[in-house]
Amino acid sequence: MDVRLPFRQVARAARFIVACFVLFAPPLLAQTFNYAEALQKSLLFYEAQRSGDLPASNRLNWRGDSGLQDGSDVGRDLTGGWYDAGDHVKFGLPMAASATMLAWGIVEYRANYVQIGQLDEALDQLRWATDYFIKAHTAPNELYGQIGAGAADHAWWGPAEVMQMARPSYRITSSCPGSDLAGETAAALAAASIAFRPTDPTYANTLLTHARQLYSFADNFRGKYSDCITDAASFYNSWSGFNDELVWGAIWLYRATNEAEFLTKAESYYANLSNQQQTSVKSYKWTHAWDDKSYGSYVLLAKLTGATRYHEDSQRWLNWWTVGGTALGADGTRVSYSPGGQAVLDRWGSLRYSANTAFAALVYSDAIADTVLKARYHDFAVRQINYALGQNPLNRSFVVGFGTNPPRNPHHRTAHGSWTDQIGSPVVSRHILYGALVGGPTSPNDQYTDDRSDYTMNEVATDYNAGFTSALARLVGEFGGTPLASFPSPEPVVGNEIFPEASINASGSNFTEIKLLLNNQSGWPARVTDRLSFRYYFTLEPGVTPSQISLAANYNQCLPPTGPTLHSGSIYYVTVSCNGTKIYPGGQQHYRKEVQFRIASSGAWDPSNDWSISGVSTTPGSTPVLVQRIPVYDNGVRVFGNEPNGGVVDTQPPTTPANLRVTGTTSSTASLAWDASTDDVGVTGYQIFRGTTLAGSATSTTFTDTGLTPSTTYSYTVVAQDASGKQSGASAAASATTTAITQDFSIAASPGALSIARGSSGAVSIAITRSGGFTGAVALTASGLPSGVTASFNPASATGASSTLTLTASSTAAAGAGTVTITGTSGTTTRTATVTLTVTTPGGDGTVTVTPAVTSSGGYYVEEQLRIANTGTLTALSVTIVAQRTTGISFSGQYNTVGSGVAQSSNSTASTITYQYTLSAGQTLGASTNRTFAAQMSGTGTVHPTGGDTYTVTYTTGGQSFTVSGTF
Repeated sequence: MDVRLPFRQVARAARFIVACFVLFAPPLLAQTFNYAEALQKSLLFYEAQRSGDLPASNRLNWRGDSGLQDGSDVGRDLTGGWYDAGDHVKFGLPMAASATMLAWGIVEYRANYVQIGQLDEALDQLRWATDYFIKAHTAPNELYGQIGAGAADHAWWGPAEVMQMARPSYRITSSCPGSDLAGETAAALAAASIAFRPTDPTYANTLLTHARQLYSFADNFRGKYSDCITDAASFYNSWSGFNDELVWGAIWLYRATNEAEFLTKAESYYANLSNQQQTSVKSYKWTHAWDDKSYGSYVLLAKLTGATRYHEDSQRWLNWWTVGGTALGADGTRVSYSPGGQAVLDRWGSLRYSANTAFAALVYSDAIADTVLKARYHDFAVRQINYALGQNPLNRSFVVGFGTNPPRNPHHRTAHGSWTDQIGSPVVSRHILYGALVGGPTSPNDQYTDDRSDYTMNEVATDYNAGFTSALARLVGEFGGTPLASFPSPEPVVGNEIFPEASINASGSNFTEIKLLLNNQSGWPARVTDRLSFRYYFTLEPGVTPSQISLAANYNQCLPPTGPTLHSGSIYYVTVSCNGTKIYPGGQQHYRKEVQFRIASSGAWDPSNDWSISGVSTTPGSTPVLVQRIPVYDNGVRVFGNEPNGGVVDTQPPTTPANLRVTGTTSSTASLAWDASTDDVGVTGYQIFRGTTLAGSATSTTFTDTGLTPSTTYSYTVVAQDASGKQSGASAAASATTTAITQDFSIAASPGALSIARGSSGAVSIAITRSGGFTGAVALTASGLPSGVTASFNPASATGASSTLTLTASSTAAAGAGTVTITGTSGTTTRTATVTLTVTTPGGDGTVTVTPAVTSSGGYYVEEQLRIANTGTLTALSVTIVAQRTTGISFSGQYNTVGSGVAQSSNSTASTITYQYTLSAGQTLGASTNRTFAAQMSGTGTVHPTGGDTYTVTYTTGGQSFTVSGTF
């Protein structure tokens, strides 16, 4: 979770509709899903959110222990609980609200959990939260309500297992109370006590004891928790106050104890719940969520008491979500609906709100006898849950790892698995966050983009899944379904986790100097290492003794090299230890350490026969590459690489590839993936068969078969092979059906990054790739432009394969880097591309100022000049002038005032004359106020229109490259 705004004030603005009530959502389609699988995966999402010391039963091999020092700043054990969303803060209010909703679903539909064999899993996920609440309730009137500071946590993008920031503990007390937080936590523990009582009555009693104390704390010491835990105010401010939690907590304590005093409190405090603005009726234009518990209170009090006022409040609210109207004092408005039938309350987490409402609607529908209302609220709920599962115009699931075309890149740090502290690297998340419900469309338009940087659409959170999970528990009882067998399977480790990269830094007749990067890109799970070391093996030449070998390290982020140490015979090794140095996948400066070490001999030296030189990039100064013969050790245990004479005899074939699956299809391709096979000497590759025909081979665990026929089903199997040629058995078959040919297009921008100075412009080529016979016009627009930058397309509506985007920066344009989004639209289809635009300030540090000038423009002679001034040293410079070859114009000459350091050339075609000036390699240009590059043309009397001639200047200064372009 990254930001929560006071959106409620906007969302509750009146939406007046001046029409008859024909505003029913689209009809319920005859489509059902495997609700048991969806429920199974939704529960697993909570396992992925766990903080603390994970048990041996942990089912996700990419999750490990984390947050093990939580509470140490206050001398408490506050480990455990759930991380809120894609971040690592433990926010107490939404965590408690999520736990209450999960427990509510178990209480209402326990038999359905039993029916599909998921009750133990549901209780296990719930207990992880309630165990934490017991720890956090450190005294009758003291509750820790947050671990971690929001801003500091959100400033870092990496896996939970390696986070290093301080995690302060925040609490509420009798002197600074939080009735909302204490009341909701009391509700969670009371509801959970009901869920656990049939199987663990002792634990249920413990939960109820804490629930009683917390409710007393909430009731007797009134206040908003976000006024005391001020860090929460920017993320989960208590907009609704605490009256709703006092009602809600009392309801659940009544259900857990059957003690009338709690029901009396609930009904007494009910009067304090908010009214709809400027009316005397209870609020109905929002829904039950982490902040406001009024709506669930309406439903449960109606169910528990049968009183008319609670039924009326429930129906007024649910009518606003379904048909609108003026019944029961409503104002005739209704929640917004998308064309595809999604009820959209707010742009942030829209699917969360519709799922929460769906669950409450199901509970209320099951509690009433009125057949019209029962069907109305039931069908609404089914429609909303089905929309999330894939019954929508996009024909895609919004649940990660479930259904058709589900999200692959949710806004979730640990599932993404970046080792560079970058949200965009790697491009595809390393792990599948099964069961997570993403935020979904931000408007009632059925539009969605699977982009983790768009946290509004792609955030996931414990409160997003809570009502959704409980609604699934209800629907599985009605529609059935079967959980997946042996789910989840351990994820295959993709790529190397801890490994070295090496290159020759320098070499001579008696020494070799190696540059080595020691990498930790671990992700199964991510882990901090502080005891890594590596060995470099070399052969001692005849007549040379170890005492003649000297070691040095000119640059070393670890400990000094030691050795040489005898391995066997004449083979020795040098050890470099990084003991005490943390290397972990947490950012550019953390995930790898560099060592430049030199081995020198006062005798003979021949590195060509050294074991560890194999695979090392031998060009001095080149980029280090992955090497296999420099083994890496973690606390003395080899975790990567090979030692001399360390091989094993190949006696076994590889294991059979498992979990062959289709990851995508087009009209002509089928993409496959499978879990990696294992082997005693190592798997070298895989053969992929289409039926009995060899379709191709792969060295990784993915493959794309091409050249297929549209709308055709193919069967695939995979066989693994090792270095000696031994093969595994064939995998279980997987079927893929290619799609029908559909008309489509895509757009791409080149260059992808552009730098222009204030007062100048630059050009970007937009390539339009058409497929499926698409011939329509594509309208192009640009958004995200910095202030003072304008965009124009030529043509603006393209029927061909390209267009040119010109970006022009005014003299006062905002300087700096930003992302410009180019959108192509044809009908209802939109495609996008991006350009990273940097606006520079002429005359700044090292910045080039380019001034175009036309010094002669007669009919018989034209001269165009670029005058370049620079304030910093240029290490590279390229100047290109392109003149239109208009009537009678031809090349006459060119010159520059730099001299021999610049190579110049020209090229003429039927339409253009190109003048090129390039700073020679190894040359530099110091600061100067006026260097001239001139293009000369001769004519036959017709005046040449110089305004159509263009220039491009590309230069490098301070290690960075920039491009400035424009017209004369």
